[in-house]
Amino acid sequence: MAALKLVLSQARRHSLPQRASPFYSLTSHRSLSSSESNSNPRRRPSEPIPIQPVSYPVKPKPPPPEPSPSPEPEPQPLHPPPPPPSDSRRSWTREDIRYVKDAPSIAPVSYPSRVAPLPDDRVPAAAAAEEEVESERRKIEAENELRMRMAKAAEEERMKVPFPLLIKPKKNEKPPLLDLTEAIRQVKANAKAKFDETVEAHVRLGVDSKRTEMAVRGTVILPHGAPKAVSVAVFAQGAEAEEAKAAGADIVGGKELIEEIASGKNKLKVDKCFSTPGMAPHLGKIAQYLRKRRLMPDKKLGTLTSDIAGQLKELRQGRVEFKMESKSILHVGLGKVSYKEEALRENISAFMNAVLLAKPTGLKKTSKYAGYVLSVHINSTMGPGLPVSIQSLSKAADNYKKTHVV
Repeated sequence: MAALKLVLSQARRHSLPQRASPFYSLTSHRSLSSSESNSNPRRRPSEPIPIQPVSYPVKPKPPPPEPSPSPEPEPQPLHPPPPPPSDSRRSWTREDIRYVKDAPSIAPVSYPSRVAPLPDDRVPAAAAAEEEVESERRKIEAENELRMRMAKAAEEERMKVPFPLLIKPKKNEKPPLLDLTEAIRQVKANAKAKFDETVEAHVRLGVDSKRTEMAVRGTVILPHGAPKAVSVAVFAQGAEAEEAKAAGADIVGGKELIEEIASGKNKLKVDKCFSTPGMAPHLGKIAQYLRKRRLMPDKKLGTLTSDIAGQLKELRQGRVEFKMESKSILHVGLGKVSYKEEALRENISAFMNAVLLAKPTGLKKTSKYAGYVLSVHINSTMGPGLPVSIQSLSKAADNYKKTHVV
């Protein structure tokens, strides 16, 4: 078996082609190329290839550049030029020429000498610049001075009024109470309007306005007449209507007048409305319209009565109605500024007497004014209010009661 393996390996070795050596391939390649060119005869692989030396000619020196003629003489250089090279220097080689032949020629450059200008040579622009600088300096000095003045003023002000400053609020001091005569005199003096101002009285009551049984209302006949004329409308029929016309009523009518007001044809622009008891049931159609304008006839005010003529006579004589408002205050006009002082005094006295008569019975205080009348002020239409002492009003009301009320 081993002998068989040895025989097979030798047979495989003889069957494979022999590898050519690299030296043989190189020599064969060179021999082929030379044979193709027909320049050299075929050589055997064992013979070496001869190498022939190659020489190049020396490159000649270029001629030196000719100097270009210049019209102007060149300035003398500051430093003397270096001495020319001596003949002992060796000649340039090929390597030197290769690096120097393409170098640009550099000519020396000279600059004119600069001289500082003298003061006499300055142009007017320099003087203008100095003037501008001077004006700017003056402006800055003026601003600094103004700033210092303002700071000084603020410092002085701070020294005068130290901070924090506690300012006590001024209390509203009540004006002193005046006697009735003196108050009337000042009201007439303070009336400076161009028309005849009305003298008004304002009474603050100590009554609870929410309690209907404590309401204060009434009428008073002023001795010297009411401050303005009053227009009157009367709801009546038949003989009572004729009587109202004779007494001086401005508007008189019955059911037809009520229908006109309800339909909107008649606006009923009057100050007072009177009605007979027979016409009271028919006023329901216009009750809301009359209440909005405070014209609804009322038995307590004397506007719902069968004596129309007597009520109209009293109204012409100066009857005035008063009624407490929601803030427990009475407002009423009692005359004109053109009235005499005594006439205004008597009208105010009559009003105060009527206020005492309208005092509610449910008040606990037994005195006439204690707890009932808190304050009274009188004034003109455009003038300030002046407080009046309760004592002087009480005396005036007592005098009026003695002289006019039986």
